[in-house]
Amino acid sequence: MTFSDAIRTCFSKFFTFSGRASRPEYWFFFLFIVIWNIIAGIIDWQFFTQVAVTETETSKSVTATSTGPVQSIVSLIVFFPHLAVAWRRMHDTGRSGLYALLPILLILGALGVLVFGIGLASQFHGGTLDILFTRATLLIVIPTLLILFVSPLLVLWWLTRPGEPGANQYGPNPYEVAP
Repeated sequence: MTFSDAIRTCFSKFFTFSGRASRPEYWFFFLFIVIWNIIAGIIDWQFFTQVAVTETETSKSVTATSTGPVQSIVSLIVFFPHLAVAWRRMHDTGRSGLYALLPILLILGALGVLVFGIGLASQFHGGTLDILFTRATLLIVIPTLLILFVSPLLVLWWLTRPGEPGANQYGPNPYEVAP
């Protein structure tokens, strides 16, 4: 599969979460996303960045801010095709496509635990957030952060693995099927 074939395939299978995707299909589309995000970032930087210079007697600081509308549009356009091809890529390795969502689900779960857990714990401690600095909290926070760090690496590793030879429960091998 060539670079242009991968892009065409991923956009034609915009919401196709069944079947399998080969490594070249996934990684060429991933490269396409990276290239277009860089281009969108340059466009945002050139046309949508506001620069503020603050000068005092002893120092001078420059602050640049951008709303990033072009990058946001590019991200919205490629979100579902990227999710679909990652889902199919997981199928090619013999795993459920849900594993492609693992880091996102863990981040949402961790945020829920932090927001509700810390809020609830602070109520038991008189409304203060001193609970954040206790050993018990660190026993929860450190493993959670470790899991949040490792999960994207695990998914990345799965995405780089060769597909299962022959047909599997998700469909035929993409190398053995004509496009």
